[in-house]
Amino acid sequence: MTVLASGSKGNSTLVASATTRILVDAGLSCRELMKRMKAVGEEPSALDAILITHEHQDHVQGVAVTARKLGIPVYVTEPTHRAWVRWMTPQKRITYAEWLEQRRASAQRSAFSVQDNGGRRTEQGTGSRAQGADNGWSSAASDQAANRELTTKDERAGSEQQTAGGGEDFTRGARCSADVGVEPDEEEKAAVEEILSEPEKDPTSLPAVEYFRSGNGFRIGDVAITPFTTPHDAIDPVGFVFEADGVRIAIATDLGYMPSNIHVHLRRCDVLMLESNHDVDMLRDGPYPWSVKQRVMSRVGHLSNDAAAEFLAKSYDGGAAYVVLAHLSENNNLPELARISAERALRDRMSLLANHLLLAEQDRPLEAIVL
Repeated sequence: MTVLASGSKGNSTLVASATTRILVDAGLSCRELMKRMKAVGEEPSALDAILITHEHQDHVQGVAVTARKLGIPVYVTEPTHRAWVRWMTPQKRITYAEWLEQRRASAQRSAFSVQDNGGRRTEQGTGSRAQGADNGWSSAASDQAANRELTTKDERAGSEQQTAGGGEDFTRGARCSADVGVEPDEEEKAAVEEILSEPEKDPTSLPAVEYFRSGNGFRIGDVAITPFTTPHDAIDPVGFVFEADGVRIAIATDLGYMPSNIHVHLRRCDVLMLESNHDVDMLRDGPYPWSVKQRVMSRVGHLSNDAAAEFLAKSYDGGAAYVVLAHLSENNNLPELARISAERALRDRMSLLANHLLLAEQDRPLEAIVL
């Protein structure tokens, strides 16, 4: 297992057996994904498939371009695929003046739709106007409706602008997955440029899409995969357990808490990748709006250092040779705090002293874990 990137700005992990290579999430641009794969000695052309956990931007940013460039299938749940398609489909926005003109033109067409028959045209036109006014189509009523819709559009646009960086804000589903208030960086701009560089292609076009369902195991090559549901503010989020060559690897990130079904899936693992997203005090005192803080701390948000430590201390079976702490927030966590919390949780577990505790990073890949 090689963690190529993990954090609020992009997530991607390579899981490989002797004959199969699977990219779990593609939260970086295609260019950056390939750069990082080559940096750890992996050839992108050897990839067999891309596997998606959920539709938030920091997990799917580069999936379309990467899949098309390599000609490989994307494995995803049907609800997640539908949500991603909706997110990728451009939405037309109009100004207040355009909206009002459309309303007035529509009302005028309706008022004079009846064919002129002697003096009835004016009479029916007047009647239509009166009827329209009763239904809220008068100029004043139109202005009020338009103002309400414009306000809603402005609020929505402001929310999108605020969360365009992606992360721990879930206001707009796939659009909101990285740290709030962060301007798009060069990586995100490069991802947009990659999509725009192929104007003739549908941005949702993929070489092949394979649906799976949480709880139903399937195989890619010689790798057996078990998806399990995670509690996160997405359409149909999942984690995965991979088994091949006698090795068992689990990836459990983007979850608000640790339900019992996940405890079961994380047993007997040789490698465990577990979210340790935020320090609760840093989040509470941090720059996010209170509504965002509530969502991050909710049961469909992200796992805190304390919650991850509680699992490691009380429910973890201690079987993994490697525990990887992942998806650390850049704004609301410090690597030292995540490490200290996990080490304290494992301190009294004498059988775990020889185990390796690693921290996945946002800006560079971890060295490959080979078993």
